[in-house]
Amino acid sequence: MTVLFYRYNNICEPDIINTFRELGMEVVEKTVSAAEKEASAARRIELLSDTLRKIHPVFVFSINFFPILADLCSIHQTFYLCLTVDSPVLELFSKSILHPTNRIFMFDRSQYDYFHPFNPDCIFHLPLAVNGKRFAKATAGVTADDQAKYGHDVSFVGSLYTEHNPFHTIPALPDYTAGYIDAITEASLKIYGYNFMEESLTDGIIESIRRADNTLFSFSGTVKDASRYIAAHHYIGMQASETERIRTLNTLAEHFDVHLYTGSGTACLQNVHIHGKINSFHEMPKVFFLSKINLNITIRPIQTGLPLRIFDILGCGGFLMTNYQPELSEHFIIGTDLEAYGSLEELTEKCAYYLSHEEKRRQIAKNGQQKAVQNHSWQKRLTEMLRTVTNSI
Repeated sequence: MTVLFYRYNNICEPDIINTFRELGMEVVEKTVSAAEKEASAARRIELLSDTLRKIHPVFVFSINFFPILADLCSIHQTFYLCLTVDSPVLELFSKSILHPTNRIFMFDRSQYDYFHPFNPDCIFHLPLAVNGKRFAKATAGVTADDQAKYGHDVSFVGSLYTEHNPFHTIPALPDYTAGYIDAITEASLKIYGYNFMEESLTDGIIESIRRADNTLFSFSGTVKDASRYIAAHHYIGMQASETERIRTLNTLAEHFDVHLYTGSGTACLQNVHIHGKINSFHEMPKVFFLSKINLNITIRPIQTGLPLRIFDILGCGGFLMTNYQPELSEHFIIGTDLEAYGSLEELTEKCAYYLSHEEKRRQIAKNGQQKAVQNHSWQKRLTEMLRTVTNSI
């Protein structure tokens, strides 16, 4: 059984490729080159068609959704499987989502609920997972030097979203629009587990954002007008995510020893120990394993689901402190497998508590690792995916 795996260097790809092989599949990797990215859609379809004709895969797979792959698989009557790991994924608005050869799996139930009605027989919900074996290997040989380097009280690994916030690159918005967006942002940061950004937008505010930056609003061939979704999740959602991450780290740094590993600009932070980006496969697991408290701050466009970072931290045996997400309690027990907070005040209180209760903190980390590795392995997740595909044929 041969699988054509379309790669673009997403962090999940190696684990999924290895798991497909463990399940007895032959995986042929097709990595997107710079030349192919610049080629026309017709040329890219021609290049991929040649590969399909040569290897005759049982299905094509990718992380996130590529309309060109969906179109190609529809032409060749080959199944196209994909798994979203991000939100928003604006390509999901393409009419290519309608092909009956698609089998689209979405990690965030709110994303699934939004897009499922467009192709109900071909769109499914599937949470993300962990490679416990890889993480165990990465953390097995930690040294005293590693402890001195990575043994922080509170750590956060990730972007501040300063470089992903489109409001930093578009012309200035009208004062009323900017004030309206600031108000939505501030209100959203007071509520965990519910996203009301779309319903809070007026047509006038959406149009004002469109006039400032029409790059994402102008694409055609969509299953639905995406303007409200784009304004809420790509624009305001990223603004809220940046604000939340900066505010969270600055608040914690007033009380604790906080370390940040990031490639983002950090001039907005105070009293936070700044480190550069680290290798995701070798260094990051050591940070998670050796830090007393590991933060996860889910970006706002991920409305209900669990980002990969949650599974990464737990899989490394790290103690996880995460913002509350509606799907969290479906898979883990808060206070037993991990900890969650619903406000900055609660986060500060819980960090103080667990930094002074080492035995309890270590037990929770152990519980979380055991549950993540046993219940949420990539092997279980992809087996479920393949079973779903078989049952849907």
